[in-house]
Amino acid sequence: PKKTKVKGKVDFAQVLNEQLGVKFSKHAQERIEFRNINLEAETLNKLNQAVEKAEAKGAKESLVLVDDVAFIVSIKNKTVITALDHKLLKDNVFTNIDSAVIA
Repeated sequence: PKKTKVKGKVDFAQVLNEQLGVKFSKHAQERIEFRNINLEAETLNKLNQAVEKAEAKGAKESLVLVDDVAFIVSIKNKTVITALDHKLLKDNVFTNIDSAVIA
């Protein structure tokens, strides 16, 4: 797997493979880098916990809000589809989701 660093804080492949189980699609990784979204281990931990809660409730596609970042997640695949920072949240409409988790 390709190792990607976001703002020098977290090695995606290492954290995701060793701790979380949540994967990031190529599109999501590109958006995170392009939008300079800072992902730290605590953020990723909250994301994983939110995905587990959504899965327990039977969700399929969720909007997960962690601090000031929104993630669209395929719960079934445990894969982040895209990510948006707080600047892009205003006036945005999220479609094709069946749940929302605020972490």
